[in-house]
Amino acid sequence: MRKLKLHIRLTLDGFAAGPNGELDWMTQPIDDKMMQYVNAAADASDTLLMGRKMAEGFTEYWMDIANNHPESYEFPLAQRMVDIPKVVFTKTLEKSPDNNTVLAKGNLTEEVAKLKKKEGKDLIVYGGAGFVSSLIGAELIDEFLLFMDPVIIGNGMTIFKSVDKWQKLSLEYATPFDCGVTVLCYKPKK
Repeated sequence: MRKLKLHIRLTLDGFAAGPNGELDWMTQPIDDKMMQYVNAAADASDTLLMGRKMAEGFTEYWMDIANNHPESYEFPLAQRMVDIPKVVFTKTLEKSPDNNTVLAKGNLTEEVAKLKKKEGKDLIVYGGAGFVSSLIGAELIDEFLLFMDPVIIGNGMTIFKSVDKWQKLSLEYATPFDCGVTVLCYKPKK
């Protein structure tokens, strides 16, 4: 069975974005070792899950880099983000944002269970905060890859808003990068 892996950058005080979705706190330049890690995590998956809000700008952002910025350090990842099949969880969208995306309109737990049962590599989710919070609250995440940026913003969007009971996790490893970001990998204790 495929695993659902959360791959997300957080501030040291646990926010995925500022109060209005700002990402301006992500000022740490990504070093080569971290980019290799990010690419390896992306290569281990073959389906990307997103909520509607994130889907609105995600594909456009990565298509711009893939089509117009081959000099960017994100270029190899950009092509991967454009090509990877995507599933957008939505109650309101009627049409897929691109031809490589399908809509999931049913119950979150049931839809994710169906995807986990399909053949293939693991599933990955990068954000946004509300969608990820729903996945965590429903205990659907099999591996947490938390990229902790060395910044404190004091207020913002959390990915733990929907959690209503304890979830015990086991630290698998911690990987610091020269840029100051540290990846903490946790798995749920069953």
